[in-house]
Amino acid sequence: MPSENLDFVRQRLETASGPAQIFSVLKMKELGYEIERLPYSIRILLENALRHASSVAGAAEGAHALASWPSKVGRELPFMPYRVLLQDYTGVPLVVDLAGMRDAARASGLSPSAINSRVPVDLVIDHSIQVDAWSSDTAFAVNLEREYERNSERYALLKWAQSSFKNMRVLPPGKGICHQVNLEYISRVVATSDAGGGLQAFPDTLIGTDSHTTMVNGLGVLGWGVGGIEAEAVMLGEPYHMQVPGVLGVKLTGRLREGVTPTDMVLAVTEKLRQKNVVGLFVEFFGDGFSELSVPDRATLGNMSPEYGATVGFSPVDENTLSYLNGTGRDSLVDLVRRYTSANGLFITDVEPRYSEILVVDLGSIEPSIAGPRNPEERRSLSSVPAFSRAFLEKYRSALPSSTSSTATVASQSGTQQVVQRSRASDALPGDGAVVIAAITSCTNTSNPTVMVGAGLLAKKAADAGLSPKPWVKRSLAPGSTVVTDYLTNAGLLPYLDRLGYTLVGYGCTTCIGNSGPLAPEIEKEIVDRNLYAVAVLSGNRNFDGRIHPLAKGSFLMSPMLVVAYSLAGRIDFDFAATALGAGKDGSPVYLKDIWPSLAEIRTTVEKSLSPSLYQRRYAEVQVGDSRWNSLSSYVDDVYHWDQGSTYIRQPPWFESELASSTKKDIKGARALAVLEDKVTTDHISPAGTIPVDGPAGRYLLSHGIDMIHFSSFGSRRGNHEVMVRGGFSNIRLNNLLAKGRTGGWTTHLPSGRPMSIFEASEEYAKEGTPLIVVAGKQYGAGSSRDWAAKAPRLLGVRAVIAEDFERIHRSNLLAMGVVPLQFKEGESRASLGLTGEEYFDVDGLAAMTGPRQWVDVTARGETGEKRFKALCRVDNEAEMRYLESGGVLPFVFSKMMTARGR
Repeated sequence: MPSENLDFVRQRLETASGPAQIFSVLKMKELGYEIERLPYSIRILLENALRHASSVAGAAEGAHALASWPSKVGRELPFMPYRVLLQDYTGVPLVVDLAGMRDAARASGLSPSAINSRVPVDLVIDHSIQVDAWSSDTAFAVNLEREYERNSERYALLKWAQSSFKNMRVLPPGKGICHQVNLEYISRVVATSDAGGGLQAFPDTLIGTDSHTTMVNGLGVLGWGVGGIEAEAVMLGEPYHMQVPGVLGVKLTGRLREGVTPTDMVLAVTEKLRQKNVVGLFVEFFGDGFSELSVPDRATLGNMSPEYGATVGFSPVDENTLSYLNGTGRDSLVDLVRRYTSANGLFITDVEPRYSEILVVDLGSIEPSIAGPRNPEERRSLSSVPAFSRAFLEKYRSALPSSTSSTATVASQSGTQQVVQRSRASDALPGDGAVVIAAITSCTNTSNPTVMVGAGLLAKKAADAGLSPKPWVKRSLAPGSTVVTDYLTNAGLLPYLDRLGYTLVGYGCTTCIGNSGPLAPEIEKEIVDRNLYAVAVLSGNRNFDGRIHPLAKGSFLMSPMLVVAYSLAGRIDFDFAATALGAGKDGSPVYLKDIWPSLAEIRTTVEKSLSPSLYQRRYAEVQVGDSRWNSLSSYVDDVYHWDQGSTYIRQPPWFESELASSTKKDIKGARALAVLEDKVTTDHISPAGTIPVDGPAGRYLLSHGIDMIHFSSFGSRRGNHEVMVRGGFSNIRLNNLLAKGRTGGWTTHLPSGRPMSIFEASEEYAKEGTPLIVVAGKQYGAGSSRDWAAKAPRLLGVRAVIAEDFERIHRSNLLAMGVVPLQFKEGESRASLGLTGEEYFDVDGLAAMTGPRQWVDVTARGETGEKRFKALCRVDNEAEMRYLESGGVLPFVFSKMMTARGR
């Protein structure tokens, strides 16, 4: 057994700022480990374990497990990330939780200020802006004004947090999307700190409360998305407990062909990796093709990690990394990054690491693509989209009742509109397949100058040719940082995007997270009256059911360039190869190929329009708010002053005795609140979008005097648990098999057989003292790292979720809230076991569990007898066992703090 004394790895590194202490992963070779064959992402974890070996329980053992990788894959590992990244949708409930913990501390005789962040925290307000105004010069100002109108209570809370919590920096609205700001400004690649009077250098690592935190993997920074409750624990000094991961190496060969964009590349990689099932794995890119990719291209690959299911999509540091730091105005970091990564085995070399498995992707074989209509991995070559679209649109129309099936138009093979029968006279909107939203949005693509300049050049060529978007298409431009509009202006392209209706609507996620805002009233009426299958096209990363807009039945992901193209076409079944976009000024037909910019043209324009000074100027004022931000009421106090009349911010219930008690208990006589099929996302479980007026959350707001026009969204009301519990499982696209064919937040109360909303049923079950479970299929909890997707079920009374498998972040979130994730045996499912969901369920063996990943016995008692089966309790490490014993991570951390202070 190797010695546990790891002090010998401490080394001295000479830097331009003087000597710095480092923890050398290469020194572990002296113990016989093949460090130079480790994946680079594993080396970063190894450095973290070495640096904390003497201060964090289990870190020394973890260091040996990592150094011997892959022999100890699956072993528990404490990880101490350097910092935390938040966005406001997840940041507000996190701050509310911490404010509630401060109240609990004061009530227990402890100083509230003891509840504080031990690590640097950046909170970027980027998720709350909505596209209320578009295609006008005033759109940005109008949308920002309405953002403040809706969110002043939330933002005042964040201003209080910035002044009350140590190590917390808040970036006001209008600065950009957290992931792009993280990539362009916050991240350092190599961080430094004053350790015991001397300088210490180490890799910049983080966790974030948004699943797309992985975007920064493209810069060689290791980080990934977690739930807000896990982030709170890290802020309070707890390790992030994980397992030593397997690492899939993705070898990129060749080069992208002319006409193929980085977006096409990432859609192809997403499709291939979903097919490989990389859930729970690290993915690391390498190869000759990789070396040709810019950091923005690599960041696009990293950003989509949640879509292909991996924990990270990591790109090791190389010369391109240093060039990007120089190009974004961070030249002061380059020398340290080069010296440190070279000295510590983190700068890429010709020695190919040993991976768990290697997947080869030939970049030269990739073709222009889009993905949809419901999932990011549903990649479709652009050439196949017309036939595919016609088929699924005809299937949709034929499945409708006969009274509605004759009201639409169907595209013929030639791409022209053929009128089948119209019960209404209107030329405002074509039939099924009409593109009603075309949004250039989301950090995934707006961080990449190649595709943004490409969209600008396409807009210029289209405008010069006399083309214009179809009038029924809502167009918007929401860059991920203010630098984007600067370089588009420098390139002379912003006016052409404006001419096509792609005016600036804000700097935020907007359409990609469902903040697409309303359509024109006459368009909405047409869609509803004719029951049309309308679609959205966007340069985002997510297109799940019901996410983008309630009236967009399908959504397609694509490059910003294709977003512009589809707004010119006006419908998803358009054949760009065979059909002209319109007539040019000289009357001749103009095809997409005629206005598509070449790669050389894009590169030349990017080089001319971008400079480090753009980044330096913009980010020098990143913390400076406008007059509205500065006028928000705020105060300095260790505790938050709760407004009992607020419908945005409410004191949380997590430290009340009932919710702060052990959930490591057997379950007797449970009923299923919901029975769900495959790919139920966190959007289904806890929607972020519109609050329906006729739902439980809408009725709650009405009862508190809130007019429907001021409902805002579930995302903006995450600081109020009363709203969020009423929104649990309320997505309009949710298909609960217990709802007997009715979609949305409905179920059947058992055994009465009465249909009711899921919230109302949970209240009935609570009165009866009946525990609840959820039964689901594969990929349960896919999508955003949304802590309310675990919080809402806990408040609804859900004790356990039995599924075929779980998405990584959501499984962790469930445990962090004290909800037990149970997994069917391989090859078994609800269907194979013949479960209807109308049975009584007993779960035996939870209370007797002595360690992680143990089997429990489940008995389903129904009218036809009993069915018994085994389920794997997905408590994957000892820390999660402790969370269950305390009722969740927040009660656990609070109890630990009380014990440490003798309370």
